[in-house]
Amino acid sequence: MSEMFIGAIATCCIVIGLFFLRFWKSTHDVFFLFFALSFFLEGANRVSLVLFPSLHEASPSYYVIRVISYSFIIVAILAKNKRRKAKKPES
Repeated sequence: MSEMFIGAIATCCIVIGLFFLRFWKSTHDVFFLFFALSFFLEGANRVSLVLFPSLHEASPSYYVIRVISYSFIIVAILAKNKRRKAKKPES
């Protein structure tokens, strides 16, 4: 049953990544590319949990990949805010 839930979460992550990739292709905004990479990495991380039974959610490698995935989101948000401030005219 656990493998089924992990597979469902992995599928959702990959589908969300595909949506963000589609938005990136139409807008060429790096924000969407970073979000797509983050969700693809998270989906691959979930798939690796099922494919390699020696890995488990308590292993450090699992959390390192999650930190990298979440750092993509943080970088995307910070870059978007930096660009927005740069475009803002001075009063």
